[in-house]
Amino acid sequence: MPRPTAAQLSYGSATVVFSTVAMLLLSRTESGVGVAVIVLAALLLGLLVAVTVPMPLPRRARANADDRTVPAAGAAPVNRAAVVETSAALRVPAREHSLRG
Repeated sequence: MPRPTAAQLSYGSATVVFSTVAMLLLSRTESGVGVAVIVLAALLLGLLVAVTVPMPLPRRARANADDRTVPAAGAAPVNRAAVVETSAALRVPAREHSLRG
């Protein structure tokens, strides 16, 4: 199992703290059993939030995700080399004055 990210730890911790405070204020419980149940529920909720935060994709997976795009129905296949050559041919040189004369 991969190690949790900083986002997962912070979202889970914030969820535990805020949900515990909110449930204690809303329930107005004074018994030790009630507080224990609320704390346990907040811990489970924080764990659920931390687990559901999406993990970042590795670099290789991000690069491959762009290649897996599906063309629209009826679209002709694209020759990527031709697109690169065409875009390079369409570049217009900048019309700026040189400081060297």
